[in-house]
Amino acid sequence: MIPSRRKRPAETPPSSGAIAFPAEPALIRAAEEWRRWLRDEKRCSRHTLDAYGRDAAAFFAFLAEHLGYPPGLSDLEKLALVDFRGFLAGRSRLGLARSSTARTMSSVRGLFRFLEKRGLARCGAIAGVGAPRPPKSVPRALGEPEALEAVAAVGELSDEPWIAARDAALLALLYGCGLRIGEALSLNRDDVPKGDAMVITGKGRKQRLVPLLPAVKIALADYLAVCPFAGGNKAPLFVGAQGRRLNPGVAQRQVRRLRAMLDLPETATPHAFRHSFATHLLAGGGDLRAIQELLGHASLSTTQRYTEVDVARLDEVYRRAHPRAKLRG
Repeated sequence: MIPSRRKRPAETPPSSGAIAFPAEPALIRAAEEWRRWLRDEKRCSRHTLDAYGRDAAAFFAFLAEHLGYPPGLSDLEKLALVDFRGFLAGRSRLGLARSSTARTMSSVRGLFRFLEKRGLARCGAIAGVGAPRPPKSVPRALGEPEALEAVAAVGELSDEPWIAARDAALLALLYGCGLRIGEALSLNRDDVPKGDAMVITGKGRKQRLVPLLPAVKIALADYLAVCPFAGGNKAPLFVGAQGRRLNPGVAQRQVRRLRAMLDLPETATPHAFRHSFATHLLAGGGDLRAIQELLGHASLSTTQRYTEVDVARLDEVYRRAHPRAKLRG
């Protein structure tokens, strides 16, 4: 453990959006370099940058109190395993969720890796730090009849024909194309293709090609035909009552109302329609790699967890495809 030393003056970055915590100027500048690298090189979204920044600030705020003075780059190199354990124990005492602590430690590790690669600080102790594994929490899929009924019935929630058409088109996109709610709401009018596929920009600004089912194309065309707000190609596709881009909270509220109307489970959220898209494709014999591409997952293991592949289906595929399974004893 690092011995306590004389308290040194702290500095807080003055720039807007900077990571604010008590530390020596060189450490604060290094943290800001890390943040710019995440933004410019890793192309992290604003929300991801904010989350990483909060995680780093929480760790260094703990460190300043733990050491008794604002830390510097040289202090990071002297950290021992017990110092990191003290940070984790403090979060546990506060009752913070395991998933939150796991994400925070992931952010801190990323910052330390950046500092080491830049030759600014190297801490060997962090390699031995374990963080609680976050619980696997994946929204449950709706049954096929439930999902289809929800898409067909959502328009009944509104007396305004264009809003009814808007909500039907939005759910058709979520369930028919497996989009995230943020991906759907970020679409502009010129993103709606004339053909049978559309380009979606997902996490990390990565683009993927998603086929459009005829029913989805019809739902989008019906909505655009009655939407009272005209706009150019760069105008938002889905708009609210005032003509501005639709707020996610409005979409979530409509799905809550839909749950009550159709007696759907509490797990029926906008994200559950994306999950249902993947699960129903897999159940229908869809290829896991193809589903990975459609969802925009970087890792196949993410898709496997997301779609909750059941053992019975894997066993069936194995018995049908593996040469050894065809041999008779």
